[in-house]
Amino acid sequence: MPEILSPAFVYVAGAFAALIPWRIPRAVILLAIPLVALASFVSLPYANYDLLNIFDLQLGFLRLDALSFVFALVFSLAAFLSLLFAFHLRDRLEQAASLIYAGAAIGAVFAADLLTLFIFWEGTALASVFLIWARRTEGAWYTGLRYLAIQIGSGLLLLAGLILRYHDTGSIAFEHMELDSLGTWLIFLSFGIKCAFPLLHNWLQDTYPAATLTGSVTLSAFTTKLAVYALARGFAGTESLIYIGAVMTIFPVFFAAIENNLRRVLAYSINNQIGFMVVGIGIGTPLALDGTVAHAFAHVIYKGLLFMSVGAVMYRTGTAKASELGGLWKSMPLTMAFCVVGAMSISAFPLFSGFVSKSLILSASADTGHFVVWLTLLVASVGVLEHSGIKIPYSMFFGHDRGLKVKEAPLHMLIAMGLAAALCVGIGIWPQPLYGLLPYPVDFHPYTTDHVVTQLQLLFFAALAFAMLIRYGLYPVELRSINLDFDWFYRRLLSGMMIVVADQVRTAWRGLVRSVDYRLDRLLVAVYRTHGPEGILARTSQTGAMVFWIAVLLGITLALTYL
Repeated sequence: MPEILSPAFVYVAGAFAALIPWRIPRAVILLAIPLVALASFVSLPYANYDLLNIFDLQLGFLRLDALSFVFALVFSLAAFLSLLFAFHLRDRLEQAASLIYAGAAIGAVFAADLLTLFIFWEGTALASVFLIWARRTEGAWYTGLRYLAIQIGSGLLLLAGLILRYHDTGSIAFEHMELDSLGTWLIFLSFGIKCAFPLLHNWLQDTYPAATLTGSVTLSAFTTKLAVYALARGFAGTESLIYIGAVMTIFPVFFAAIENNLRRVLAYSINNQIGFMVVGIGIGTPLALDGTVAHAFAHVIYKGLLFMSVGAVMYRTGTAKASELGGLWKSMPLTMAFCVVGAMSISAFPLFSGFVSKSLILSASADTGHFVVWLTLLVASVGVLEHSGIKIPYSMFFGHDRGLKVKEAPLHMLIAMGLAAALCVGIGIWPQPLYGLLPYPVDFHPYTTDHVVTQLQLLFFAALAFAMLIRYGLYPVELRSINLDFDWFYRRLLSGMMIVVADQVRTAWRGLVRSVDYRLDRLLVAVYRTHGPEGILARTSQTGAMVFWIAVLLGITLALTYL
């Protein structure tokens, strides 16, 4: 095979361009790096490149096939759009971290073995945490530490799993695995943490709103979708994923409804959308896997668009809280239009990208007889419309007018949002180019009468319910605080238990110290009585008595020596 390096190294090398002191030339060069990396693999035939043998282990840095190609393609597009959106940045640390983060994610997608995957897996964690710390607040610092601990923990589980798997099979190849050993279970759990499985998901809501407004756009593209790729590569057809994914689609709906921070709403929405993909991976049929890959592609674009629209509003107003926004459609009409495109895409309106990708997963769940799961996905689709399709644009642009008078978003942000919106509409109207990239041949037509009518009815009644709830004041009020779900157990319960334990330990320690002090005092008194001026040992002894005790000690010594 020819020596062709992984595009990941283009990103890593290109990150040194962040050292250029001039802002505009630096931003232009950084913007070119994803295009150069994309050009390095987009025309290559499917094969394994960039192989390295070390210690009898074959490492593969560039496995190019239908699955890795699609994810690498959309990651490249996301990197370009996020860098374009952040064109105004002067923070060179954040720019370099964004490039390394994107490169590590693409490197992980191209990894042909678990060791290479581990290296890039940890690379995404180490680079992405700087997108949080770049905000330079005390809260961002502690949030970054929590995020880093969780992501590094995921990597350690992956490392332990690959070691055990190598011990069991003699192979570190990154291929399909069965949950039949401790090693594969550890790898599965590692992927689940990064995928934000239920009960393992709170790092996502904790982290994305804490990042910079441009950093959250970048974060939304890579980490969870990399985990989706890893599950599709390693655990396709694992039945438990069907039910894990179904739960993921449902539980965020309520929390997103009461959330005041719109970036946290979008973070919960990521859980919901990833759930659809996990269901598709669990079903494991060609149609379901095609649906997972197509939905991941569409999701990276429209979720990035929604984060960009919220980021643009935050850039102009200084807040992303629903209670402080409203009536901005007059001041930011283009941002509003792009946001609506993203909202309609995530809600799976016909003629938008979410419709042509989500339909594949819904059809696969119905075709395989998972009726309850199919019904769950339909209900979850209603929730998507409510919390992301309506709440996000309504809160920022059409809700109560707060009297905010701001400028439209900067030109580079509008261009980035416009390109993302064009992709959302283009894929929705003409899905065949995307279908042609999927791992399996697609014989599916989303625009049948049944699909369109069913989806429009669902969307219409969901929108009507939202309007009625708003009209009569029954819509859940956004809580102007940090809303807790499962993280209540470690933020409140575990914290409270630690306080109680600490009090008990403190009390026990004080008792121990008092007891030791008392015994030391008694000991000192006894020593004083014996050795003090009036003690026994201070008295004058007769020579005969001294000789007697010396003879006794000598006798004891002789006895111990010879007996």
